[in-house]
Formats: sequence, C-alpha cells, structure tokens
Amino acid sequence: MAKLLRMPELAANAVEAVLQGWPLPEGAPYAKGDVIATVETEKAVADVEADDDGVILKTLVAEGAGVEVGAPIAVIGGPGEKVPDIDALLAEFGVASPADPATNGPATNDPAPAPSSLAGAVPSQPPSSPAVPAQAPPPGTAGPAETGATRRIFSSPLARRMAKEAGLPYEQITGTGPNGRIIRRDVEAALASRDRAGTVLVAPAPTLSAPALAATATAQAGAGAFTEIPHSRIRRAVASRLTESKQTTPHFYLRGTARVDRLLRLREELNDGAPVRVSLNDLVIKAVAGAHLLVPAMNVVWAPDAVRSFSSVDVSVAIATERGLVTPVLRSVERMTVSSVASAVKDFAERARAGRLRQDELEGGTISVTNLGMYGTEDFAAIINPPQAAILAVGAARQEPVVRDGGLEVGTVMRVTLSVDHRPVDGVVAAEWMRAFLSLVENPVRILA
Repeated sequence: MAKLLRMPELAANAVEAVLQGWPLPEGAPYAKGDVIATVETEKAVADVEADDDGVILKTLVAEGAGVEVGAPIAVIGGPGEKVPDIDALLAEFGVASPADPATNGPATNDPAPAPSSLAGAVPSQPPSSPAVPAQAPPPGTAGPAETGATRRIFSSPLARRMAKEAGLPYEQITGTGPNGRIIRRDVEAALASRDRAGTVLVAPAPTLSAPALAATATAQAGAGAFTEIPHSRIRRAVASRLTESKQTTPHFYLRGTARVDRLLRLREELNDGAPVRVSLNDLVIKAVAGAHLLVPAMNVVWAPDAVRSFSSVDVSVAIATERGLVTPVLRSVERMTVSSVASAVKDFAERARAGRLRQDELEGGTISVTNLGMYGTEDFAAIINPPQAAILAVGAARQEPVVRDGGLEVGTVMRVTLSVDHRPVDGVVAAEWMRAFLSLVENPVRILA
C-alpha cells in the first residue's frame, strides 16, 4: 500500500536536513535494507534504508533541497505496486503535487520560489550581460525586457542560498541536477573555480555625486580586495556549538608536560613490520582511556538533573576536513588494542574527508582529543565539545633541555592542556587525572596492559 516517506530526524534536535541524492530512480524496486535516499545533516551524510521491500512511486524533493524534518520526501509502495493517478493520491495524503509552488518550499530565509518551479527559478541574464552583472530580480517577478524568450534557471533552495551569500550569479553556474537543475555541488564547484581564478565579485555601485564618489574611491583604495566564502553546514554547526559551550560551560584549565622519549621508542617498536602504523596520537588516546579508568570521576557528563557517570570510555577524536572540524567517537577505547585504535582513527579520517561519517558516530563521548603537534604547535587550549566534560589539547613533541637527577640533558617533551567543565568535575579530580595521564605517557608499557 502506498505511503509517504518522510525526512527522518537523524540528529538530535535537528529541524532540517538536505536531501543529497536519490540512489534509485522513480519506479525502481528495492529490497529491505537497500539505501533509498541519502541525507546530509550538519556534520554527516546518512543513508536512509528501506524497512521493507517496495518501489519508489514518486520523489517529491529535488536533490540538494533543504527539507524540514518530518516533511514528505517521496511516495513509496509495496512490491510491484502502481498508482495510476499520483496527483490524486497526493491530494488524498494532503500533500501538494511537486508541480505546485506550495510543495517543498525553500528552507527558512530562502526567497520564495517561482510558480513554475519546484524549488525556485530566476530569470537569467541575457548572453550579452556585462562582466559585473546587475542584480537579478526576485524569483517569481518580471525582470527587464529582453529580446527573445527568457531562459529560466532552476535550483535547489540550498544552492540558491549558497549562491546568494557568495554573490555568485546564476548564469556562471552549470547545473548537473535533474533537467539541468543547479544543486549544492554545482555552487561549490563554481566557487572553487572562481577562487582559483582569483575573481572578486562586487555589486554594482549606486549613482553618487562627485564628492561622494571621490570619498568612496579614497576609502576603497585603502581597503584590500577580498572573497567571501559561504559558511558550510559543518562550519555553522561548529560555530554554534562552540559559542554555546564557551558561553554556558564554566571552563578551567590544567597544563602538564611529559617526557615522551620512551613513548616514541614504543611507537617505533610497534610499527616495526606492522601492517597498521600507530601514531603518537593513537597512543595518547589509549593513555586518555587509561587515565579515565584510574580516575572514573572524570568519565562523566553534566545533565540538567544529574551527573552521568559511564562505565566504558568513549573518546572523540578531532579531525580537520575541508568543510570544517568533526569529532567522531571511538567506543570502549579501554578494550581496544593500540593497532585497532589506529585503524579506527584512519577510517574515521578517510570517511570524514569524504563526508561519509554517520550521525551516530558523532554523538556521545565524555572527552575529546585534539592534536596540533604535527603543525609544530607547542601549547594551546581547546573549547570543550558539549555535552562532554573535557578536551585534551596535545602539542608537539620537541627536544629541549631537561633536568634529571640534578643533571642537565636533552629530552623530548610534550605539553598538553586539559580544558574541564567545572560543573561535573572539581579541580582536584582533574589534577588527579592529569597526574595519571602523564604517568601513563611516561611509562607507556602500562598503556598496552
């Protein structure tokens, strides 16, 4: 029996997601467990799997469109089912036809779609438009008269918003979506091409008086040219979460320094002929899990009505991508071998850069590890990733003069900074944890136990 497929809530408290793609065309049959839609949240791409065998009768949302959680995105039916009048079925469901401008409207703050377009259309400029185009008229309104038929450009709400924020004219974008529709990847490709060319787009200047024009020219002469890069969904999410963390979480900081000569030798021994190479950061992650076992009062998070204490240690790992920072979570690190930690982190990094992390892999954990040592950074502090209780910032391992048994020698040291949420964790508890962590790093054989 035909029914509506709705946009799932893949992330807690999410109000919108982007329909990234339809792996199957309309009319295509599928089996239980097959991927029938691909959806992008703020930090991850998720596959929507079929609950039962069936067929896609009608897709209601174009690829690249932003859709509210719970809104219908397709009509699906049982195996072999056919619907002679899909518009009548949609009317029965109380859903407007995709050809109706009320269906699949743009996300909040998007301009209203043109009546003849599912996700909006704007008149294009004529081929003879100047290099700096005049502003296009609002979608759905008449533009300046031009010779011949006006070509309409169709785009998804997300692509339209991205192009508008970047000041990117539609005629400079080649659409690769259905029927030449402009979708997100087309805008990203156009922006990348523009940035490589070093082009700076500016709006047309208003008519000014001679004195005002001279003053404007003087001001512009002292200002450098710039290119605006639209915020990615990940960048917006990171900005929102970390701003909230810094404003609502009472941070305090502890700094420690460890000699890591023995840790580096252990890494060399582990990597000698091993199929999976272990990094210094992999060993640090294992030491973090070991310190949490030794000081379980750190393995907590703050909740509105209680402090939640966990029996297993889940550690987030900060991974930088072109779209922004993500922090996938390693589960039960205390039960993992160092090589399995290395394999898992490598897998996370590859899928994060391809935008293929699952939403569930980005949730949970009580502490994060962020490492800038590979860039030569000696010491830094990080903002806690809510609702976690702490984040450990790891600096570079560097050779420095050290004192041992009253004598001076050269040793390799590493500085770390622990940012802690003071609500669930007291200073003494954090200090005990830091002592345990440094002891494990300086006596690394215990990490493998």
